[in-house]
Amino acid sequence: MGWITHVETVASLGNGVIGSGWVARALAGGKNVVAWARTAETESNLRRRLDLAWETLESHGLAARSALSNLHFTGTVAACVAEADFIQESTLERLDLKRELHRDISYAARPDVIIASSTSGLLPSEFYDQSLNPQRCVVGHPFNPVYLLPLVEIVGGRNTAPEAISAATEIYTALGMRPLHVRREVPGFIADRLLEALWREALHLVNDGVATTGEIDDAIRFGAGLRWSFMGTFLTYTLAGGEAGMRHFMHQFGPALKLPWTYLPAPELTERLIDAVAKGTEQQLGARSIAQTERYRDDCLLAVMKAIEEVKARHGMRAGD
Repeated sequence: MGWITHVETVASLGNGVIGSGWVARALAGGKNVVAWARTAETESNLRRRLDLAWETLESHGLAARSALSNLHFTGTVAACVAEADFIQESTLERLDLKRELHRDISYAARPDVIIASSTSGLLPSEFYDQSLNPQRCVVGHPFNPVYLLPLVEIVGGRNTAPEAISAATEIYTALGMRPLHVRREVPGFIADRLLEALWREALHLVNDGVATTGEIDDAIRFGAGLRWSFMGTFLTYTLAGGEAGMRHFMHQFGPALKLPWTYLPAPELTERLIDAVAKGTEQQLGARSIAQTERYRDDCLLAVMKAIEEVKARHGMRAGD
């Protein structure tokens, strides 16, 4: 079956931090958006988040016909998805909730429309098991802030058709994203599994009194984080092997993998650890509000992405390389 890939109207269900990021990206891309808002508070919160993101997006550049006035609200799932060309769900990470919601979405949506979930770790085979036409259902897992960061992990369930993966890839690419097809359905997918390993180790370092939250963040942002912004782990380590490359690096540093440098199990989340992490991050924020820090983050991301693209162009590399 052929699925719609030319999208004019996006349906958004679940409009918290991630959902509102999807709405902002779609609106900035010139799309119409229908958002599911069960309460006036839901609508108000979404508009507030959009106002914060829109100033950043305007400085980044908007597509033709993009406008906040292209956002419309509805109080029911059926009305939200009825005329949508693409559906993105971003509700709470609860299997029972997603299963019920996607059942309702699939029966109300047109049969040729791709349905995606923003889940960061639940398996699509589990929550799409009651959906109508599950062959068109995928995970489209983004990263915060969704309206700026291009990565989206696409994951199919056991019933997902390969053509649906291709259609979702085309849709996300048109929204200015960098789709990454996760080849196997695994909990946490790819990026979050890597981030989770780093997060667990960071919590151990705080718990053991090795470093504060600020010092750990400095270790990332003044070291590996700078390289990660343009060159991932494997390519970085390839260069660390010198002219002999990765094979030499693996032989030279591989034995260190047997040393007890890291703890993979997470530490117990005691009140002492939670307090240390919370106080540390409060000190890092200082007098800045969350909204002010989000704007700082967005400006930094735009600057880094712009700088990387300029350097790529000088080296004859394409923007997506």
